[in-house]
Amino acid sequence: MAVNETLPGKPKRVVGLKSAVLVSIVVALVAFIGGTRFNDWQIQLGNSQNKGAPAQLNFASLQDVYDKLRQRYDGQLDANKLIDGAKKGLVEATGDPYTVYFTDAEAKQFLGDLEGKFTGIGAELDKRNNQLIVVSTLDDSPARKAGLQANDAIVKVNDEYTTTWTVEQAVSKIRGDKGTTVKLMIARTDQQPQQFSIVRDEIVNPSVKSEITGDNVGYMRISRFAENDTTSLSTKAAQDFKDKAVKGVVLDLRGNGGGYLTAAQEIASLWLKDKVVVQEKRGDVVQDTLRSSNGPILDGIPTVVLVDGGSASASEIVAGALHDNNAAKLVGVKTFGKGSVQQIEKIPSGGEVKVTVAKWYTPNGKNISKEGISPDTEVKLSDDDLKNNRDPQKDRAFELLK
Repeated sequence: MAVNETLPGKPKRVVGLKSAVLVSIVVALVAFIGGTRFNDWQIQLGNSQNKGAPAQLNFASLQDVYDKLRQRYDGQLDANKLIDGAKKGLVEATGDPYTVYFTDAEAKQFLGDLEGKFTGIGAELDKRNNQLIVVSTLDDSPARKAGLQANDAIVKVNDEYTTTWTVEQAVSKIRGDKGTTVKLMIARTDQQPQQFSIVRDEIVNPSVKSEITGDNVGYMRISRFAENDTTSLSTKAAQDFKDKAVKGVVLDLRGNGGGYLTAAQEIASLWLKDKVVVQEKRGDVVQDTLRSSNGPILDGIPTVVLVDGGSASASEIVAGALHDNNAAKLVGVKTFGKGSVQQIEKIPSGGEVKVTVAKWYTPNGKNISKEGISPDTEVKLSDDDLKNNRDPQKDRAFELLK
């Protein structure tokens, strides 16, 4: 994530999903970004888990490999690409899918995608069990219109198998110029693989949309936790809900793969007054406890939060905070399960590393990695519902507020 920091020296923090991975191919968000923040807090230096790691690595063997390539390789070597490849390999060897090396160009793209401006198909990707999967599709995106769904497995891209690909590699293959077509072979549970041909497009996607229904219930959908508009748009919507005395609010976080941690904290603060939003730990040591502000616009207004398997990272932080503080009920299906925090660090020689620095816990002390958060009321969305534009999850949320 090429961070473009507005506060010099303050690292951005992201909580993942998907390496908040907005592959939104959008994107190359490799790992949910869950939340990034600007403040004076930084993870304590001197990770006790790595006390035994050598202060310096011996790269003589790497030089040996390069020597053989230079002597024997039948092709043109690009030294810069080799160095970037070595950096990527070093970071990837941690075994953590959310710890990722970005070149400067990849970092710039990563942040651009997070802010909702890109050219692609509009699908968030992740990798689980050595398989590329669709975490969610963006509203009104080519991917959504084509029928891609959360948990779809991407078997092939343009007739190439994806088995050994990283999320970044998949993104580079799926992205392309506006008006061009990408072919995806998709596998779904208990179904034969299907082929989708999707025309890439330019996507500009505000992170917050809202309305007040005829039943006087406020509906707010947050598609990602962006730095530039999420807080302002959601605050404006919340104030409108309050001014018009809505009898309840539905907060839709379905398909929201994450974003900046500060944005998640500010959204939770619309409902919570000086309450724990999330706690961060490194090993067993508490690094920080983030609390809500003192001016909750929607305090006391009955609220239902919609979640699904595409709700990850910062979405899970908000859902967990509102639920554990008894400010909302959850409806839908279990969330993705991304319970770690990433921090973006610039590399002096070029590029940036998004590195997992801590795990986050809900106010009740739960880390949801791989488990997700289970809703109070489970409502599934079937293929038939999608084909016929039915939304029983949203319907149920409104029913609970009547």
